[in-house]
Amino acid sequence: MVTMRQLPPDKVIEKLAYYIKESIQEISPPQWVYFSKTASFKERVPDDVRDWWYVRAASILRHVYIYGAVSVGDTKMIYGSRKRRGTLPPEFRTAPGHANRMIMQQLEKAGLVFRTKKGRRLTSKGRSLLDNIAIQVFDEISKYNPELVKYR
Repeated sequence: MVTMRQLPPDKVIEKLAYYIKESIQEISPPQWVYFSKTASFKERVPDDVRDWWYVRAASILRHVYIYGAVSVGDTKMIYGSRKRRGTLPPEFRTAPGHANRMIMQQLEKAGLVFRTKKGRRLTSKGRSLLDNIAIQVFDEISKYNPELVKYR
């Protein structure tokens, strides 16, 4: 059986973000999302300002699927990056946790993840959703490379 680990992350996240946007009403961006940067080390708002909330939700779901329990602190490290400081050497800065926390709370409300002491984990509903998305992505990829069908 095909799982998320075996597929390219960009294809999976794109498909999952589209599914979340179209099908899950519990996940919706707040109004401030359209005006703010995603982190202090960024220079501008995201290019896909209308959809970055759903892409981030899909990315968090994928991380929870692959790594097990994922906390808000973990997502701050995952989405952190270097801050350019002019003539000084760049430093690593963690991403803000507010958006990630809100997304995780919305995923909880949708029934896709649940809270544990070490972070959030997938529910059976969330795991089956991600497995179905993985199969759909694999089918799309195997159209262009027919010899992959034997690995399904």
